[in-house]
Order: sequence, then structure tokens, then C-alpha cells
Amino acid sequence: MRVYKDTDDLPQFRNAVVTIGTFDGVHLGHQKIVAQMKEEAVRMGGETVIITFYPHPRRVVKERNVNIQILTTLPEKITLLESYGIDNVVVVAFDEAFANQSASQYIEDFLWKKFQPKCVIIGYDHRFGHGRMGDYQLLEEYGKKLGFAVKEIPEQIQNEISISSTKIREALLKGDIATADKCLGHPYFFEGVVVKGNQLGRTIGFPTANLATGDPEKLIPENGVYAVNVRLQDKVYLGMMNIGVRPTVGGTSRTIEVNILDFDKDIYGETLKIEVMAYLRGEQKFAGLDALKAQLAKDRDAVKELLGK
Repeated sequence: MRVYKDTDDLPQFRNAVVTIGTFDGVHLGHQKIVAQMKEEAVRMGGETVIITFYPHPRRVVKERNVNIQILTTLPEKITLLESYGIDNVVVVAFDEAFANQSASQYIEDFLWKKFQPKCVIIGYDHRFGHGRMGDYQLLEEYGKKLGFAVKEIPEQIQNEISISSTKIREALLKGDIATADKCLGHPYFFEGVVVKGNQLGRTIGFPTANLATGDPEKLIPENGVYAVNVRLQDKVYLGMMNIGVRPTVGGTSRTIEVNILDFDKDIYGETLKIEVMAYLRGEQKFAGLDALKAQLAKDRDAVKELLGK
């Protein structure tokens, strides 16, 4: 897959089948659009092109102070789109100048001039251009004039996308990993760099990797204990993760700690990819370290039971 971040330096795409959107999460609804694009590209002897935006348009248009919690960072989104077989991703720098284009300018100067699409696939309720004045009908008119087809994403899939994105966020924020992962079609994941903690875990036999995540907008699930897969370089390990303030030891700030099962290496500075597989329990305050240690042993057994197979 090829990734372009400069719209002034794009190649001549071959019979481009284009769609436009944030594709946050690249969940099952998005995957249906990808499948539709690939089918059209085969039929037309062309290549697929997804146009996405950075930063999130809601950061620029009216809602710049809104607290956006994204399901996938830009690098994560690109990796997922590649795994689903997209040929090209074009990342457009979304700023006020771009947002203030008229609908006609958007079609003529951006979409047609830079991509010369053979086919554009958009949702039935897709709006674009300043004041959201552009719609499917306008795009279809230009398509007839300029020579590209316009295909509609069915209302059912469009609704599914909207519902799924909201449903996934709500599920993650209450620890409902089963629902989130089902809607995504892949495990919810995030990355973090291993940093120094207070090293208390190793004194009770459960050393943890303390993670610092890079993007403050990335959604982190509800506080609690989770069964996770831990990807380090090219290897996958089982792990249990705690998200929370660690009330048993008087913690006050939110941390992310992962105990990697059957693992004993110095990995400070390494980047871990955490795939959240199951919610085990809420965060608890125990009477002391012995009680915490006994519960962690039970949690470890639960992880092995859930993921060991």
C-alpha cells in the first residue's frame, strides 16, 4: 500500500476508485466499504484510493474545543487499511482553508484535479464544502460532466458505521470489550512506551511494564483489569493489564500497567502493542499487598484460561 501526505505530489492514479472519510476504528462497517471499493476496482481495472483527514475535522470545524476520543491514531488507521487490502491512502491536512472551500471548488480543484477518479463512493447523506452545501446530487452532476461514476454507500451500511463508532466508544468506556471487539472485527489495541514506574509489582512477584501512550486523543478503556495480548517486536505474549489509580498502594494518578506472563526481560524504552481481549474485573482497593497478590494470581489464571488456548 502507498501512503501520500502531500496532495501537491500525487501520482496519476489508474482508474481510481475513491472514497472519503475519517475511517476511525476501521470497523466492520468501514470494512464493507473497503470490500465494495475493491469490487469496483476489479471491475474497472483500477486501484482503490481512500482519502482521509488529519487532524480530525471536528478539531477544525466549530468544535475545536471538543474532547475527541479516537479509536485509531493515524498510523494505526493506515496499518489497518493496509491489512484490508487498500492500494492507496491519501492523508489530507485538514485546516480552515480546506474546510472553507465551496462545494464546487472541492469537487473541481480537489477531487477532480488531484485524483481524476473513475468512481467515487460516498454515503447517501455525505456533505462537503463550506457550510456542508455539497451533497450526493451535486457530485453526481459533476460526475456526468467530468466523466466519473458516483456510487452510493447503502443507507443500512451508512447507519451501521455511525452506530458502530458510537457503540464501540461507549462499550470501551464501560469495559465492554466483547461488544467493542465484535463491532470492530479485530481486537481493540493501543501502543505505549515502557517507562519507569515505582517497581512495586516485582516485589510481590508480578513485575509490570508501565506504559506511556503517545496520543492524548486515543481512547483508553475504562479502569479495570483486562486480559491482553502483548506484541513486542515480532513476538506475542499473554498479559494482564491494570488501568487505574492503584488504590491499594495509595495511588492518585491514572496509570496503565501490564504484567507479561512468563516474561523476564528489561524492556524499558520499548514500544508495546496491547490488544485488549477481555475484561476481567473492576479496579479494587485491597486490605494489603498479600490480598492484592492473591487476587493477581487468580487474574493470571483467568488470563491463561481465556487466552492460553
